Amino acid sequence: MIDRMQNIKGVIFDLDGTLVESRLDFALLKSLVGCPAGLDILGHIDSISDAEARKNAMHIVQTHELQDAESAAWLPGAENFVQHLLSRNLPMAIVTRNFSEAAQIKVTRNNIPISLIICREDAPPKPDPTALQMIARRWQLPANRIVYIGDFLYDIQAAKRADMLACLYAPDSLPPYADQADFVCQHFDDLVSALG
Repeated sequence: MIDRMQNIKGVIFDLDGTLVESRLDFALLKSLVGCPAGLDILGHIDSISDAEARKNAMHIVQTHELQDAESAAWLPGAENFVQHLLSRNLPMAIVTRNFSEAAQIKVTRNNIPISLIICREDAPPKPDPTALQMIARRWQLPANRIVYIGDFLYDIQAAKRADMLACLYAPDSLPPYADQADFVCQHFDDLVSALG
């Protein structure tokens, strides 16, 4: 797997929990919009048949995302890793389930030097691979020469469905789905070494 990492020609990041911290309380959000605990919150909102109720539920989520954006800061090691990639002239992008206004606040307030950002308004949200496939086409790179780095199961699933290398960022403890990732890192220094 290290060999495959050393052949990487492009890097795509998740945003929350990967590049920047997030304090979004998904259990609270799900309770506020009536989403059962085991379901995906965005999928649940999409399934609400009443247009006004669906709009109100999304407004609740967006309000919390904007509040979260105001305090988001770089995660340890992430900024140095991004600078390392810049020094190697590797293209970078962000694919996030955030809505664009919240994502842009996080990127701007932290001076994240990545301009290609795909949010849930731009493509179906992860684990759908569409956003990742869009970036591969834009970069004109084979998908298997791109790594997607994220901190959740949906990130791994999206990368696998796009035929990209799936890297799980798990700084604290390994989740039960860690074995589905191609590469697991607990600190961004691990990735600097893996990329060679």
